[in-house]
Amino acid sequence: MNEEIKKPSFKFKLVDAFYIIMMILPLAFGLVLDALTTPPSSGVNIAGARIYHEINLGGSRFFNIIISEAQVNSILVLITIFFVFLYLTHGLKEKIELKRQHLAEIIVQKVDGLVGENMGSDFSGFPPFIIAIMALSAFSSLVSLLGLYPATSDMNVVTGWAILVFIIITYYKLKCGPLYYLNGFTKPVFILAPINFISEFATPVSMAFRHYGNVMSGGVISVLLSTFLAWLSALVLGWAGDYVASIPIFQVGLPAIFSVYFDIFSGCLQAFIFAMLTMLNISGAFDSEEYYRRKKLKEEKKKLKNINGGI
Repeated sequence: MNEEIKKPSFKFKLVDAFYIIMMILPLAFGLVLDALTTPPSSGVNIAGARIYHEINLGGSRFFNIIISEAQVNSILVLITIFFVFLYLTHGLKEKIELKRQHLAEIIVQKVDGLVGENMGSDFSGFPPFIIAIMALSAFSSLVSLLGLYPATSDMNVVTGWAILVFIIITYYKLKCGPLYYLNGFTKPVFILAPINFISEFATPVSMAFRHYGNVMSGGVISVLLSTFLAWLSALVLGWAGDYVASIPIFQVGLPAIFSVYFDIFSGCLQAFIFAMLTMLNISGAFDSEEYYRRKKLKEEKKKLKNINGGI
């Protein structure tokens, strides 16, 4: 006989409510901050992230610390994602009793399969990192649906992600030793060393520009389409007087249709592409055969040393 599923206790529901509130609160704070700091404007407004504060460290302005709208929204998204994952994993049991556990297990299985297929068994610990990148990128793009500035439209933010990935790539290239890493620049022939050196640093640049360019261009196109539809409404209804012509009838519904692609589909697609490039670049940087060959030699030398030391 199946055991009766217990109803969640009051304490359990209270914790759930706290997690849900903490998911919404950062985004609500972002909306309030945006409303209080957005200057009045008219016409087409295509601009980068606003600068909230600049910390002067003295000397050149180049070394000042800038707190921008994109950075703040990125932190708010991180807080939201943190509590989303806490909510999904709250109350996990061996026997599934909550619908959210089904969703959590599906996410884990899909990401584990994706990492295993593209990176191999040597990177079995990478699924949390990959899902974090995908969630951060996707949520950072989707906040544009709420009217917030998407962090993925700021070159500084996505460049920071690309630099982090580049550090991990370099770490795995150095696992076979610094000399082996430097020798890689001379392959297949020594004369290609300058080109190989440039291509080494082209990886984070291309990842950053690809992600930033695709997301930013989608936002620009959405604004231009919305402005064009407002102009078209005024043109078509111009015969009915200024009041009727000012009603943007063509802006009703159509921008939402375009938003499905530019804000939702394209944002999620770019998050997936960035995660895929991360997996392929990191796994491609690790020469597993050379690494395990060197590891085996070290173990043999260590055993030989122990044998000689015991004689």
